[in-house]
Amino acid sequence: MTTSATRTRVDPAALAAGVRRGERASVARLLSLVESGEEAARAAVALLAADGGRAYTIGITGAPGVGKSSLTDRLVGVLRSFGDSVSVLAVDPSSPRSGGAILGDRVRMGAHATDPGVFIRSMATRGQLGGLAAAARQAIRVLDASGTPWIVVETVGVGQVEIDIAGAADTTAVVVSPGWGDGIQANKAGLLEIADVFVVNKADRAGADAAVKDLAAMLALAPSAPWTPPIVTTVATKGEGVDRLWEAIGAHRGYLVDSGELERRRGERARTEIRELVKAHLVRLAEECCRGPRFEAIVHEQTREVFDAQRVAEQVVAEALGTQPIRFDHASKRPATR
Repeated sequence: MTTSATRTRVDPAALAAGVRRGERASVARLLSLVESGEEAARAAVALLAADGGRAYTIGITGAPGVGKSSLTDRLVGVLRSFGDSVSVLAVDPSSPRSGGAILGDRVRMGAHATDPGVFIRSMATRGQLGGLAAAARQAIRVLDASGTPWIVVETVGVGQVEIDIAGAADTTAVVVSPGWGDGIQANKAGLLEIADVFVVNKADRAGADAAVKDLAAMLALAPSAPWTPPIVTTVATKGEGVDRLWEAIGAHRGYLVDSGELERRRGERARTEIRELVKAHLVRLAEECCRGPRFEAIVHEQTREVFDAQRVAEQVVAEALGTQPIRFDHASKRPATR
């Protein structure tokens, strides 16, 4: 954890200026502060607010072992062939202390580790308000402000955190492999809701055709929508099908831009992020209110005779907010009218 002495040496304005210039050291430093939830990170990211919105974000998600890293590596190669710089954010909720996903940045993306046009960063969380999903969104803003036109976000699994992060991308590719399981499992995991493109990787293995048919059957049962996720087969280790994946991503991007859906999605993501941060702030406030001498005094006073937990909670909230006690209608989950 960053010490208080180290915090005083961080100049948010200078750090933000370095990020705008695309300085890798400044980007890496700010991402570390974002992971740790430092106040300096909040200030620096706020200064970069006007510098974002230009990068296009591609999410790569799927169960462990389906070949996401190999696919990401190949996709980065396609983008670099255009002469564009690329930033890769590998997110690992299972590494809360290491600050690095799985085996580390260089091992995961060895083919591009020394390419100056590729910035690679693994991310865990060590204190960011709102958890890893909030930290990843802030990290995407930092990378966007650094001037990179492409950001690839790879998650290591299919838990709710990973789905939330991948769903924050402009185009999300959900990767499966032969024998991945039935469609009900994918639906439960929420992958169907976030998938813009489906990828059946390791398509040279037995069961690939069955996986394609399974996905097609699921999509056929889904409600009608303006965009139907295409199903692309790839063999990432050999580079097969990666061009088709890129074409599918490009087609989805074209649809988003032409329909106005890109702007709408980004606006909805902003609203969702704000709601989640408000909840996180309120949870933190609730934790602070529910300890200490005053809390104990309220509990003691209100439970001496007739115990009414709801009444006690309303008084705690009222004192925290400096208002009259708020009574809640628990059926509607809204403040009750008096």
